[in-house]
Amino acid sequence: MTGGHEAPGLFDGVLAAGPVRGEVDDRAWLRALLDVEAALAVACADAGLIEQPHADRVVEVCRIGGWTGDDLAALGEQASGAGNPAAPLVRMITQRAGTEAGRFVHLGATSQDIVDSAAMLMFTRARTLLLADLEACSASAAALAERYASTVQSGRTLGQQALPVTFGFAAAGWLTALERAAAGLRELRPAVQFGGATGTLASLGTHGPTVLSALSRRLGLAEPVLAWHTDRTRITGIAGALGTVAAAVSGIARTVTLLAQTEVAEVVEQGPPGSGGSSTMPHKRNPVAAVAAIACARQAPGLVATLLASAEQEHQRAAGAWHAEWRPLTELLRSSGSALHWLSRSLHRLHVDPDRMRRNLDATGGLMLAERITTELAPVVGRLVAHDAVTACCRRVAEGEGELIDLLAADPVVGAELSRGRIAGLLDPAGYLGSAVEFVERALMEYRRRKEQG
Repeated sequence: MTGGHEAPGLFDGVLAAGPVRGEVDDRAWLRALLDVEAALAVACADAGLIEQPHADRVVEVCRIGGWTGDDLAALGEQASGAGNPAAPLVRMITQRAGTEAGRFVHLGATSQDIVDSAAMLMFTRARTLLLADLEACSASAAALAERYASTVQSGRTLGQQALPVTFGFAAAGWLTALERAAAGLRELRPAVQFGGATGTLASLGTHGPTVLSALSRRLGLAEPVLAWHTDRTRITGIAGALGTVAAAVSGIARTVTLLAQTEVAEVVEQGPPGSGGSSTMPHKRNPVAAVAAIACARQAPGLVATLLASAEQEHQRAAGAWHAEWRPLTELLRSSGSALHWLSRSLHRLHVDPDRMRRNLDATGGLMLAERITTELAPVVGRLVAHDAVTACCRRVAEGEGELIDLLAADPVVGAELSRGRIAGLLDPAGYLGSAVEFVERALMEYRRRKEQG
């Protein structure tokens, strides 16, 4: 590789899809590392520790355009000697900067300062793209919630039909999950890392806090109270937020795949020609975007767990646990970004079939609303009498003795108190939605309010 980003791997079309991938690959890491070294030189100049021309020379050397794939390969090879890529990078920058300016490369810093700050910088850049995809997903969910606010659908609990909801209500639940996940990402305040060997910035004398402030400002990162070399709560905070994003995506995408099953068929992904097909079965219409979203999101829990386990770090600098963070953090950003990319595609492609939803509702012949009959009769004949009578009718339906409405109308307890028309009304799912439509509007109002506030 001599420029651009890494060539795609065999599985990257599915598992490393979307724009986030380009902000977390090896070249993106190199760019962030170089940006930190450049900003450090300028921060030292701001503090009066080095002359501006020397800082300018370091900045010039650290422009990513001057670094090739061969440089990346060399860094990877040489990182084994120092245990991290920052140390060999400092040598390369120093050599390129020349004798005078080279003396001021990496002033006051340790390798962890550069790698951690680069990780925060990389996360900040990736977060912009993550939030853009989250916004697209929220917009699609909001559109579905609004359009299908009153479209009656079977509510399902523990995999079984329960009481009716509306598809708009289901989509509103997707919307609120996505909005909360996005809020968690936005609330994070990535901070610069700068403490030197043990966090005290001793090599800078009394200028440490001044350079720290200048470096934070130059990188656009928060200024910490002090170095966080072994306080990894900033990393675990990112891990938790990304894990929450993946959880929201996974739940929505899983529901889409279940609703798209042949036996349910309430939604279908209408993708571009060639998408959703099978290599052996011409009839298949697979929800491939939702499937890919699940595949990417499923990787998050293990990566989050690794980052949480790595947070146990000793003294002022850890042996091994810090190093263990680099790859899972990168992969977590990549997989979360890919999951969001695919969910955005899935929701955009989603075609809803209200007629099929109604047929599925009617498939039980009103059994899901039998409790309404009990509730209606209870004040008149008593709850136990009503419950026993309705239960007996439901059992007869299950045994194939007839339709529920007919059995209820003919029952001596039920039929004596309720007309056939009243029974039919009570068994109509559209009349037993509770506050579903109101809750949809509440979710939409909250979404619109957030949009207006920016």
